Amino acid sequence: MKLAYWMYAGPAHIGTLRIASSFKNVHAIMHAPIGDDYFNVMRSMLSRERDFTPVTTSVVDRNVLARGSQEKVVDNIIRKDAEEHPDLIVLTPTCTSSILQEDLHNFVERSQLEAKGDVMLADVNHYRYNELQAADRTLDQIVQYYIEKARKRGELPEGKTAKPSVNIIGTTTLGFHNNHDCTELKRLMADLGIEVNTLIPEGASVNDLKKMPQAWFNLVPYRELGLTTARYLEEQFGTPYIDITPMGVVETARCIRKIQQVINAHSSTSLTIKGAEVDYENFINEQTLHVSQAAWFSRSIDCQNLTGKKAVVFGDNTHAAAITKILAREMGIHVVWAGTYCKYDADWFRQEVSEYCDEVLISEDHGEIGDAIARVEPSAIFGTQMERHVGKRLDIPCGVIAAPIHVQNFPIGYKPFMGYEGTNQITDLIYNSFTLGMEDHLLEIFGGHDTKEVITRGISADSDLNWTKDGQAELNKIPGFVRGKVKRNTEKFARDRGFKEINAEVLYAAKEAVGA
Repeated sequence: MKLAYWMYAGPAHIGTLRIASSFKNVHAIMHAPIGDDYFNVMRSMLSRERDFTPVTTSVVDRNVLARGSQEKVVDNIIRKDAEEHPDLIVLTPTCTSSILQEDLHNFVERSQLEAKGDVMLADVNHYRYNELQAADRTLDQIVQYYIEKARKRGELPEGKTAKPSVNIIGTTTLGFHNNHDCTELKRLMADLGIEVNTLIPEGASVNDLKKMPQAWFNLVPYRELGLTTARYLEEQFGTPYIDITPMGVVETARCIRKIQQVINAHSSTSLTIKGAEVDYENFINEQTLHVSQAAWFSRSIDCQNLTGKKAVVFGDNTHAAAITKILAREMGIHVVWAGTYCKYDADWFRQEVSEYCDEVLISEDHGEIGDAIARVEPSAIFGTQMERHVGKRLDIPCGVIAAPIHVQNFPIGYKPFMGYEGTNQITDLIYNSFTLGMEDHLLEIFGGHDTKEVITRGISADSDLNWTKDGQAELNKIPGFVRGKVKRNTEKFARDRGFKEINAEVLYAAKEAVGA
C-alpha cells in the first residue's frame, strides 16, 4: 500500500460498487468512515443518471471503534432489506474493515437469517486488487452465485436458444463511453441476426443470470472486465467466448469474422439446428465502404498529412491497445511509445502492441508517464485525464481515450468507440487532436490562447532547473509555435551538462548545439 494523490485505477471497493450499482435492484453496503461515501455523488454527477440504486455507507465512528461493528452492520443490512426489498445486498470490504480485521463473513451469515433477499460478501482483497480487478471478480462471483442457486433448485434452463444468441459481458456504470458502446454493440448484433440473451451487468437483473448458459457465445468487449465470468461459463457449459475488441475497422471486421466462425461451428455440431451457417463478408464490406468513413478518410489528403507524425498512447489495456493499432495500422501515425497502467496484465499488452510502437511502457506512476511524454515531444497524446493535464503543461494536444476521466468524457450525444459508428468517432478524435496546417502560425499572429508566460519546470516534481530573468526574456522572444520545443531542448542541454539554472548564455549555447 502506498500514499498517492493520483491513481489510475481506484481502490477495490469502487470496483465492487460499480458492479453492484450497475445491476437493477442490487444494493451495496460498505463499512467505512464518512468521506469514503463519495460513490453516489460521483455516479450521479458523471453519469448524469436520475434513477439508480444508491450505495449505503455503514459509518465507522468512535462508537463503532469502542463497541465493535457487528450489530451496526447487521442492522443496516436488515434495515435496507426491509426498506428497499432488493434482490441482492452486497457487503463490500473496505480498507477500514480490513484494518479493523472485521469478520464480515459472520455479518453476512447473521443478516441472511432475517433478510428476505440474498446477502453476499464481495470476495476481494483490498491489498491485492485494484478497482478493475475487483470489478471483474465481483461480477464473476455474482454470476456464479445465481447460476449455482438455479442449478440447486432445478431451475437452470437446458440447451441453447433456437436462434444465434450472445451474452455481452462487461458494460458497467462509470465506464468510458460504456453506455454508447453498449447501444452500438446491440445494433451490431441485430444487424448480424444475433439475439442478445443477456447484457451484464449494466441494467440487468440478477434473476436473469440463470439464462446465460443458453447463449451460443459470450462477447467480452473490455479486457479488464468480464473475462473471468466468460471463462467460468466456458468451463461449466462449453460456451465459447470472443474477447476481440471491435474498435477500429480492422479489429471490428476480425471480431465479426470470429463470430461467424463460432456460429457456423455451433450450427454444424447441433443436432437440432442444420443449415444455419452465416456469411458476414458482404456485411463487413458494406459497413466498411458506406457506414464507416474511417477507411475513406485513411486515403484522404487530410489523413496523409498525419503520416509520420509522432504520438504516444496511454490508458487501460483495452483502449490503449486498440488506439495504438488504429494509429499505426489504419492511419500511418508513428506511435513512439504505448503504455498501460494495468500492470497485472502487462504481458498481454506487450504482445498486442509491440509491433505497432517503438517502445512499451508499463507504469502506474503518473510522474514517470509525464516525463516519458516530455522526453519524446510527440505531436499528440492519447491518454487519460492525467495525460491531458500533462499535455496542457507541455502545450501538446491530447485526446482522452480511457479512464480515469471527467464529466466532459461522459458525452450527452451518441459517441461510441466500438463498432462501425465508433470508427467514425475515433477518427474524428484522432484528427482533431493534432494541431494542423496553419493553426500554429495563426495562434502566433492573432494571439489565441498563446501567452508569453511559459512553464520553466519539468513535469517531475523533483526538477531542479530554474530560468533566470534574462533567460526567460530570451525564451519569450521565440515564436509561440516552437517555444515549447526550444524550452525542452534547452532544459535537456542544461541537464546533460549539469547546469542548475538556465540564463541567456545557456539558451544560446543550446541553440548552437542543435544547429538553430
